[in-house]
Amino acid sequence: MIPPKATKKADKSKNKSPSTSPRYIITTGGVCSSLGKGIATASMGAILKACGLKVFVMKLDPYLNVDPGTMSPFQHGEVFVTDDGAETDLDLGHYERFIDTPMSQLSTITTGQVYSSVLARERRGDFLGGTIQIVPHITDAIKDRMIRAAEESGADVMMVEIGGTVGDIEGEPFMEALRQFKSDLGPERVFHVHLTLLPYLKGSKELKTKPTQLSVRELRRIALQPDMIMARADYKIPKELLDKISKFCGVAREAVIPAQTVSSIYDVPENFQKYKVAEIIGKQLELGKLEPDMSEWKKGRERHEKAVKEVKIALVGKYTHLEDAYMSVIEAAKTAAVYNKRKAEIVWIDSEKLEQKDKETWDELKDCDGIIVPGGFGIRGIEGKIAAAKYARTNKIPYLGLCLGAQILAIEFARSKLKDPKLTSEEFDEEGKVPKSKYVVHFLPGQHKGRAKGGTLRLGAYQCKLKKGTLAYLAYKDSDQLGDDDTISERHRHRYEFNNSLRKKLEEKGLIFSGEWPETKLMEIVEIKGHPFMLGSQFHPEFKSRPHRPQPLFNAFMRTVVG
Repeated sequence: MIPPKATKKADKSKNKSPSTSPRYIITTGGVCSSLGKGIATASMGAILKACGLKVFVMKLDPYLNVDPGTMSPFQHGEVFVTDDGAETDLDLGHYERFIDTPMSQLSTITTGQVYSSVLARERRGDFLGGTIQIVPHITDAIKDRMIRAAEESGADVMMVEIGGTVGDIEGEPFMEALRQFKSDLGPERVFHVHLTLLPYLKGSKELKTKPTQLSVRELRRIALQPDMIMARADYKIPKELLDKISKFCGVAREAVIPAQTVSSIYDVPENFQKYKVAEIIGKQLELGKLEPDMSEWKKGRERHEKAVKEVKIALVGKYTHLEDAYMSVIEAAKTAAVYNKRKAEIVWIDSEKLEQKDKETWDELKDCDGIIVPGGFGIRGIEGKIAAAKYARTNKIPYLGLCLGAQILAIEFARSKLKDPKLTSEEFDEEGKVPKSKYVVHFLPGQHKGRAKGGTLRLGAYQCKLKKGTLAYLAYKDSDQLGDDDTISERHRHRYEFNNSLRKKLEEKGLIFSGEWPETKLMEIVEIKGHPFMLGSQFHPEFKSRPHRPQPLFNAFMRTVVG
């Protein structure tokens, strides 16, 4: 059921709260993928939040996978995890960072989820023997999910990003749902933003609008007319081109917004608001004259501009040619650097090349000021990561290990201090040749090699109790994340844990277990005694970093790097 249209509510304040009916802003993309719909959506959300509105966001992904949890990073980039354990698209990371509001399972829906839910209902007999069709059953399921997300989140404004590109076969049910949705609720409830590309032709030295025109024509083919066009370009867009887009695409001139490439994320919301995005949206959605307070973003931009001195941070992984695979890690490192008056240069270190003793790669690692080993799965490149951890330990180089990176720290330490090169993780002993007594890391209870992959890991937020006086405790001590009982809450995505049977031996050698899950004594944080900063967390702290508030472990790591 589509709720009735909103009635206009009198409000004397500048920034109105909507009536009980939420407003929806839906973002689509044209011409090509990877234009930055996620950043654009998140930036608009940040602007509206700065107006005092409650904003929630969801991503509609047209692929048939149930979620990206089992997809290769080469296919889809990082898997972002929410507090309630949803494995989601990396765009949810952008939403959280920009809006500073936790996303949830309500924030993501895929074609696989939609079809699964509709077919489950059909098997139960919910449709009384009727024929199941794309219209109305699939489109209704999509619309209902948007309405549910808005209602359960209590959002004043519900931001919705549709993945893919207009014209994709996979996206047509979502576009049809959008058409129906806008027709059902009316223009005062639904605002449609279309992000499109203005390609630059070097030969003629000019930006071209024709792809944008064709993209909007494709929207019109399915009876959709955007209310705003955001024109992506790497160059300044001449006024006459914006005029042309307005004329040929039927969008008000003030609603054709340049979305030019900027130097940092801090610039994006401010850049949009220069063109009065809040006012345009507020007028159509009957929210009154919206006046965002952009002071926090201005401060962030100023901090970023002042951070000119560089520090080199080695990111040791196996997806070194794909920045999206470690998006949250990179953003967390950059934010922490800015807060320590530095600019982080990420140096991509292929762990397989370290394993092969490639001199150039090792020289690059040795030239870095700090080392981060991020999360991951599989045995490829593992010995290279262990070698990087050994280099950090023996040379007193600041080291931050995340999930797998924490396990790498413990394995390297155990091998060196217990004089046993066979010590390893159960994950890496694929053929079962090593006695279980030599597993520094082993399966969590309930996990095993034959278990189904999708959604079966230890996922979401869990408590971790910190040991006073440790690096971890000192990192969190002055943050708002440390509870009165010395506990923190961080997000997880793993199926392995530290082997507690080796705990005493490792502690005697100088390994400190500084954080644990109170319920089962599962070790969450390890650090090395006497090292300036060598720490690993079983959880993923990068998911809680914000542009205006660095994550405590990243901040402590960077503070040590800077000295």
